[in-house]
Amino acid sequence: MSEGRRGRGERAAAVDSPGNAGTVLVVLGVVAVLAGFVGILWAGFAGLASMALFGWLLLIGGAVGLVQALSSRRGEGFWPALVVAALNIAAGVVVLRHPTVVAEGLLMLAALLFLAGGLFRIGGAFTTHGRTMVWLLLLGLFDLLLGLLVLAEWPNRALATIGTFLSLAVLVDGLALIGLGLGMRRILGAFRTPS
Repeated sequence: MSEGRRGRGERAAAVDSPGNAGTVLVVLGVVAVLAGFVGILWAGFAGLASMALFGWLLLIGGAVGLVQALSSRRGEGFWPALVVAALNIAAGVVVLRHPTVVAEGLLMLAALLFLAGGLFRIGGAFTTHGRTMVWLLLLGLFDLLLGLLVLAEWPNRALATIGTFLSLAVLVDGLALIGLGLGMRRILGAFRTPS
């Protein structure tokens, strides 16, 4: 029996070693990059899937909040917790029943945030000097351009636009995971003693 336990412990130690963690990060990164590419190719489906996930998360969060609120009926925060749970459940139902309308609303909000962020960055650029000014100005102009591009397609391609944005985010996160995993392996390789 102790042989079996020792074998499992050694396997767990091998999986938990930092070098193997770097490999796991690389594998996860490759999966995320592939998922990002697939999402970009089928952006409308990716947007619909993200709305469905968002709706289910709201429903599950609302149900958990409702159970928590009802289990602490005598506490001070009962009514606020109950109202928040009910709002989460209602919002989840709306998202699941009308994903396109919700996507249009979220996309309009994103466009307005891009435009406002771009204006603030451009304004902030003129309060600084040197490279910081250039970078803030470029980021502000990019935000303005992105906001205008989103507004130009709104509401016709709301699901596809949200799907594209989320797929790009997954792709970039995957690239970051790959870089982190390779960097971790390279750094740890420098500390290994030759056998």
